Amino acid sequence: EIEKKIEDAIQLSNTEIILDFKHVGFLDSAALEMLAQTHAELKSNGGVLKIVGLSEVCRDILLATRIINLLFVYEDMHEAMKHKPMSINFIPRRRRLGEILVHKGKLTPDQLTNFLQIQEKNAMPLGQILIEHGIISNEELTKILGEQLGIPHVWLRKGLIDPKIVHVLPKEKALHYQVIPMFVVKNVLALATSDPYAFFIFDEIKKLTNLSVQPVICRGEDILEAIPQAYQENVSIDDLMTDFDDSGIDVVKTRSERAISEIAEMAEGSPVINLVNMILLKGIRDNASDIHIEPQEDNLRVRVRIDGILYALAPQKIDFHPAVISRLKVMANLNIAERRLPQDGRIQVTVAGRIIDLRFSSMPGVHGEKVVLRILDRKKALLDLNALGFEPVLLDQFKSLLKKSHGLILVCGPTGSGKTTTLYAALTLLNITERNIITIEDPVEYQLRNINQNQTNAAICLKFSTFIRSALRQDPDIIMVGEIRDRETAEIAIQASLTGHLVLSTLHTNDSPSAITRLLEMGVEPYLLSSSLIASMSQRLVRTVCPDCKTDYYAPKTVIEELGIDSDKQLRLYKGQGCSTCYDSGYKGRISIYELLAINQDLQSLILENPTIDAIREYGRRNGNKTLKQAGYEKVLQHMTTIEEIHRVVSLDI
Repeated sequence: EIEKKIEDAIQLSNTEIILDFKHVGFLDSAALEMLAQTHAELKSNGGVLKIVGLSEVCRDILLATRIINLLFVYEDMHEAMKHKPMSINFIPRRRRLGEILVHKGKLTPDQLTNFLQIQEKNAMPLGQILIEHGIISNEELTKILGEQLGIPHVWLRKGLIDPKIVHVLPKEKALHYQVIPMFVVKNVLALATSDPYAFFIFDEIKKLTNLSVQPVICRGEDILEAIPQAYQENVSIDDLMTDFDDSGIDVVKTRSERAISEIAEMAEGSPVINLVNMILLKGIRDNASDIHIEPQEDNLRVRVRIDGILYALAPQKIDFHPAVISRLKVMANLNIAERRLPQDGRIQVTVAGRIIDLRFSSMPGVHGEKVVLRILDRKKALLDLNALGFEPVLLDQFKSLLKKSHGLILVCGPTGSGKTTTLYAALTLLNITERNIITIEDPVEYQLRNINQNQTNAAICLKFSTFIRSALRQDPDIIMVGEIRDRETAEIAIQASLTGHLVLSTLHTNDSPSAITRLLEMGVEPYLLSSSLIASMSQRLVRTVCPDCKTDYYAPKTVIEELGIDSDKQLRLYKGQGCSTCYDSGYKGRISIYELLAINQDLQSLILENPTIDAIREYGRRNGNKTLKQAGYEKVLQHMTTIEEIHRVVSLDI
């Protein structure tokens, strides 16, 4: 389609061609060659080639092959007609390392002067000095060194390798040199590498391929993961570890026919252990909250959830599936022979000297058992209220509510909105010698020091309500109930709060007013609820803009009006362009937004009337309560997140 458009334009002697890439998901080497040739023909006649609607993948393809330098790139057709090219995050000219770091805000000019003096005194490379002082990481240094040489840096993922040309370099050489061919344009090979100064390797590859080599900087681990896929094979961890003998894993039975003893033996083999370890390390290193291991018809799919979004890793051989699941069951002390029923367990591993807890959950499916591992890293758990994202005024208000000796405080929101983390942070603040704190959870997420934590067990009818009754005989000051799911639990929690205990719990509702109506709908008497509830707080987790690819832009008029700003003024906001550190999403990390509804006498009176949710929301608006949406807008104006992210996580009607 693109080729035909170019041919038609050239036949009509057009000197300006605009191509809309809005629906283009991939460009192969032939398409890139065509773009380069079209540019040359147009340029000779004084014409230009304009591109609009580039996807993130296509942008990185053009960046990696340097074709981006030949084109005029625009955000949309309207901008292309106005001749306003968008900026491309690529530095073509060589600059000094210190200059680049000052430009990026990593160093101040005074700090640079001090480090240059250290360099002169110790005769060490400046980059090594900065790494030792914790100013930059090895990966950041590699990226910046690439910028010095005018070499682009991209996140290597699906779509950034042309499978038609990858075999110009044998797989063994790709593994040996830890590089991978990406594209070939006009006899120039775009080569993914983690070392921009590997000139000897580039010369060797030039001799092997008879192609000029242009390096493209990518993460080393991404290159190793991409090699088996690019060479049209399923990923084998042993290829990466160079000690795999494929002849030892001939399939002689179907998966369903395999004996338990055979699977158990395979699960203890080094290839499977290495594969499981690689998957776990990948999830832990990338700060994933969950790892999904899912058998498909012809491969084993592995995905990780990062900042609430699932990302696919390289697929594995389906033959490994039974052994991988069995290996995980062994680690979790579960029955490897039971494949028909769901199983739950816990795994504890040590990574870089720190203990990581993994919550194991299996479920039988059409193609076999699926396993989800919840990663619980105690060191990275945010258990400090000051670090969760509270606005200062709201934080002070919440802390003052926690000082009350009795009453019920509810934290509301959907699954995965950070409710448990907020409660843990509150308990950490309240955790002093003079207080007896008891938690009742399903399950216990993190183990808290000096707090009595208990886990429900449905198998022996040990429910929330049963545990609360027992907890009341343990002389508690504070009781944390993981979730109020039914009327019985709600009524016992309320009774506990009315008899001199501070009770903290969660409820699955969309906003703070909904918590009141939900409890009333459960059958809780209005007079009991109005007497016991002291606050209802709802929350969401929103992704924050990635600091490594953060860029500013002027907000359109519709966004300015939505944010409640004077539409006559220009408003500068921020978004992420997408890079290797954020899985090309433009976001890295998350922060909470909150809506707090404190119960006063007027609201107590309203609760006694069994109000509708609209009546409670209207009361909140009259009294100046900020909604979740307004809290999200504040984070947008503080340049912490984007308006699109607020739309994604918060319903516009609350």
